[in-house]
Amino acid sequence: MALDYDRLVILDAEDLAEQGIGEAYRDLQQELLTYIAAPEPIRELDDPDAPSYSIVFRNENFVVYEPGLEAEGWGRATYIFFKIINYQLAGIPVRFYAVNGGNELGGMFLTPEECELARRELSNPTDWPYIPTMDSEWYGQPH
Repeated sequence: MALDYDRLVILDAEDLAEQGIGEAYRDLQQELLTYIAAPEPIRELDDPDAPSYSIVFRNENFVVYEPGLEAEGWGRATYIFFKIINYQLAGIPVRFYAVNGGNELGGMFLTPEECELARRELSNPTDWPYIPTMDSEWYGQPH
């Protein structure tokens, strides 16, 4: 099997965008401890009157949505969540890869070699693991 889906962490981009990054991050911390000594803190900033939602990590503010960016919330939340995890994995041979997107979004810890093997074995590029980007068309998901 190209990917061991028993290792898939279910996320859902909609849940992340609707003030769910903090909860998903807390849920992932036990598994993250397999790879790093201690997960770094994040802080959620939510202003329902604006409306806006952002994450502060390493003193950097990552905007999930604010007026004018509401339509990009799912993609931005996906990018931000994976960015925070992968920042912390720097220097070790594992990354947290996205699998699928939108309501089907999941994540999986893989080595670059495991990712490449999955890409060779999976015929449909949308099934490939990927590192999300801030490119607003597909946010890094291959097509």
